[in-house]
Amino acid sequence: MDRRKFLGTTAAAGAALVASPSVAKAAKHTLLVAEPVHSTGYLPMYIAMAKGYFAEADIEVKIVTIETGGGHTNAVLSGQAFAFIGGPEHNAYAKAKGAELRAVVHCVDRGNIYFCAAKGSEPKNTDWPAYFKGKSIAVGPFGGTPNAITRFLLKKWNLDAKADVTLYEMPNSAVPAGIRGGQAKIGVTTEPMIAQGIKLGLWGEPFFNVPKEMGPYAYSTINIRQESIQKQPEVVRGFVRGMMKGLKSLYADKDGAADVAKKQFPTMALDDLKATLDRSFADQMWSPDGMISRAAWDTGKAVVLGAGMLKTDIKYEEIIDMSFVESVRASL
Repeated sequence: MDRRKFLGTTAAAGAALVASPSVAKAAKHTLLVAEPVHSTGYLPMYIAMAKGYFAEADIEVKIVTIETGGGHTNAVLSGQAFAFIGGPEHNAYAKAKGAELRAVVHCVDRGNIYFCAAKGSEPKNTDWPAYFKGKSIAVGPFGGTPNAITRFLLKKWNLDAKADVTLYEMPNSAVPAGIRGGQAKIGVTTEPMIAQGIKLGLWGEPFFNVPKEMGPYAYSTINIRQESIQKQPEVVRGFVRGMMKGLKSLYADKDGAADVAKKQFPTMALDDLKATLDRSFADQMWSPDGMISRAAWDTGKAVVLGAGMLKTDIKYEEIIDMSFVESVRASL
């Protein structure tokens, strides 16, 4: 499938293209990054685009949003996209099938999901096995990280994902509708949908905070083909540097970060946006420096192994390459 047809197909499926800001001249390298949802979790990348950090390396970044469990990964494997942003467990799935993908810089260092209860179905205590048993749960599609974390936690609580609960697997953006329509009593979601759901009276504050409960987590990294590292190392380095500068700017200038977020999410109510950013900073959502720690992958790996999505142990070095982060870090 050629690139034009690919983009037309994803657009027809509801994908959204987000162009980077214009630069004085055409960039030497135009890189397409596939994301599973357009999310404030990826704000460091949007900041790097807005502030011209990629342009410093003669790179223009464009984004395609593909809301399917593995669509963003397949875009990279097929060569239609330079990178995807998502969990490195997708690299592990590809590795198990003989493909070579690498995570080259971190973005989201916490499991960016929360469990919200429909009004009237709130838990009375923290006996999670008892509370979840028999409940219906609206969650993202199988293969995505929210789904994997849900299955991992159910197994941890000795609950069977088929026999003890009912999982309604849907696009992440449809989870509030699953609660509103009465299909599910528990929604697995993130901001800004949390704040929007509170405003609509669908649910209250999350009753289970995954970022706090699970700690450092390789939740969203930038992942590319091993071939790109071998054939375009300077392009990879320039992209990694831009991401690292975006992360640094995010923490150094929160007001500036909010301004970028307003432009990326122009239809989001300002109070929703503020709630989103406040929660993300409070829960230490983003990586401070782009490094993917071994502990962060250990947690991510435990989730997909425990959920039954990964069948074989994949080592850190087989899917994660921090050489670019390490080489860039000293110069920032």
